[in-house]
Amino acid sequence: MDILIKNIKGLVGIRSKSTCFVAGKEMMHLETLNDAYLIVDKGLIYDFGVMSNLKYSDNSFDEIINAKGSLLFPSFVDSHTHLVYAGSREIEYGDKIRGLSYEEIAKRGGGILNSAKLLHETSERVLFDLAMVRIKDIISMGTGAVEIKSGYGLTLEDELKMLRVIRRLRNESPLIIKSTFLGAHAVPNDFKGKQNKYVDLVVNEMLPKVAEENLADFVDVFCDKGFFTIEQTDRILDAAAKFGLRSKIHANELDFSGGIQVGVKHNALSVDHLEYTGDAEIMSLLKSKTMPTILPGAAFFLGLKNAPARKMIDAGLPLALASDFNPGSSPSGNMQLIASMGCIIYKMLPEEVINATTINSAYAMGIEAEVGTITCGKRANLFVSRPMPSYNYLPYSYGDNKVDKVILNGEIIKY
Repeated sequence: MDILIKNIKGLVGIRSKSTCFVAGKEMMHLETLNDAYLIVDKGLIYDFGVMSNLKYSDNSFDEIINAKGSLLFPSFVDSHTHLVYAGSREIEYGDKIRGLSYEEIAKRGGGILNSAKLLHETSERVLFDLAMVRIKDIISMGTGAVEIKSGYGLTLEDELKMLRVIRRLRNESPLIIKSTFLGAHAVPNDFKGKQNKYVDLVVNEMLPKVAEENLADFVDVFCDKGFFTIEQTDRILDAAAKFGLRSKIHANELDFSGGIQVGVKHNALSVDHLEYTGDAEIMSLLKSKTMPTILPGAAFFLGLKNAPARKMIDAGLPLALASDFNPGSSPSGNMQLIASMGCIIYKMLPEEVINATTINSAYAMGIEAEVGTITCGKRANLFVSRPMPSYNYLPYSYGDNKVDKVILNGEIIKY
């Protein structure tokens, strides 16, 4: 057999195969097992239990990890990122500090349009190299699966360029990677005042080519104030459905946009951001199988109001947390920090943030059958912590890296 991890202080996040996600009060439940072992065989979780029940000798394994004093977690699943980009936007950081809003910076040609200009001038090879550095960083901090969006292209050629880079990352990285086509991320300068013409381009030229080359798993739209309307979002998602592409929506970050409801209408896998979420939005989500996903890093970095996480969970909703790793509004892919923000800013319990960054975010990527929990038969995407007193320490000790060893696809990763 491949790997024995023994003397584990605590196995965290044990779940049955039938669990797709957890919602409401169930998010407070986090099953653990103390003084445990776990066996990895052929890339999968083969067996686990208490040390006193271990029936194999050490010489039965190719690798042995002595995890004394450490906890074993399922790897983080980051279900919303934009980590393929050409350059940073720290100049805009000063504008934000001076009080300019996200919308004001965008109107001046900054924001997404700034990233689009940089990306246009950057080759696929360089984009790949830059993204691979970021991939290695997030692996070192415990992420085992990541969704990556396009959306900094905003032309047919540059959107395809981004998506081809994402495909290469999927082929050459140990991470599980899902690709999302986000052509409707912003309106290019050439289409100012002609927004419906740009939607025509997305629907009639971009989507067919993306589907022809099989470059995306999902489609996304920035349905919000100052970006794309409900009607435009409807049109794009209707067209995407004809190509078998399920939706994931940027919704209600800047105002009550109707983005949550249009996402539910189209059976979106997730609706993300959600700073403006009221009773009507919560009721809509309660009747759906759409995963509400909060992006704490973006709200923190932009100084936005916080999504009502506590109200949503107390109403019985599931909740996922993701990083929104991007150069303009959340320049960090550290999911440990996102978990800490969930507790500190959003008043979520440690159990809730661990579920929100593993099993629920796996559902938001459509990979809940593969990863997100300690379950026999699931892919062995795990991390061994540095010695820590309990799983509460993971979000409590914010800012430092608490990962000691990373296992992805049943292999110990060197980074």
